[in-house]
Amino acid sequence: MAVDRLGVGIGWRPEIDLSIARLPGVEWVEVIAENLHPGRLPAALVELRERGLPVLPHAVSLSLGGAEPLDTRRVEHLAAVADELDAPLASDHVCFVRAGGLDAGHLVPLPRTREALDVLVENVRLAQSIVGRPFALENIAALLEWPDAEMSEAAFLAELTSRTGCLLIVDVANLYANARNLGADPVEFLDEVPLERVAYVHVAGGVEVDGIYHDTHTHPVLLEVLDLLTDLRRRTEPPGALLERDGAYPPDDELAAELAAIRERL
Repeated sequence: MAVDRLGVGIGWRPEIDLSIARLPGVEWVEVIAENLHPGRLPAALVELRERGLPVLPHAVSLSLGGAEPLDTRRVEHLAAVADELDAPLASDHVCFVRAGGLDAGHLVPLPRTREALDVLVENVRLAQSIVGRPFALENIAALLEWPDAEMSEAAFLAELTSRTGCLLIVDVANLYANARNLGADPVEFLDEVPLERVAYVHVAGGVEVDGIYHDTHTHPVLLEVLDLLTDLRRRTEPPGALLERDGAYPPDDELAAELAAIRERL
């Protein structure tokens, strides 16, 4: 399943809606699906859509790796947002966020076991049937790994794509975070993951605090993260790359410089 070229984009947030509208070279935006309501889209986002920029909804709450039954109302909301935006694809994460009636408040990694993969595959297939358009899943930044893994993260994702036909969002900032915190090898990941399934790439900044690297989305993008983007680009030509920023928004010229650095690496 080929994805049309997207180019360089930025995560749309209401705090920087005017900045995004005037930033040079922004070719598309990604929006957090849970923050939008069909029929009441922000005017600035509608204007971007009318200018011809693709707007892709990115969910954070589907909990596709959860062992409990999938909350299809959340998937239906994602589908409704995607329909209103006429989005070429929709996405979420390889994780779970809820269990036992509790919400973790963040993305929790999955055990990389056959049993967990079977659950994820079943939920992804159900979500795909509701969303009704290409569906992509993103690798996450984790602060822990479950014991007794039966496969590498890349092998886990490869089998997921093979069994469901889903696409991947490769977050190179998350690869860097996992290398720092868990000792994961990002080069090995890029060697093994099916890059032909990549829909686009995420790039973001972070910072180390008390020996732990945090993928904050509020700090400048590190050169090491851009180097991973370069490494990925040597292996394949991703359809798009997106800068994520979720707070401590810098002046427009700093955002433009980060977008230009991403474009240069592509």
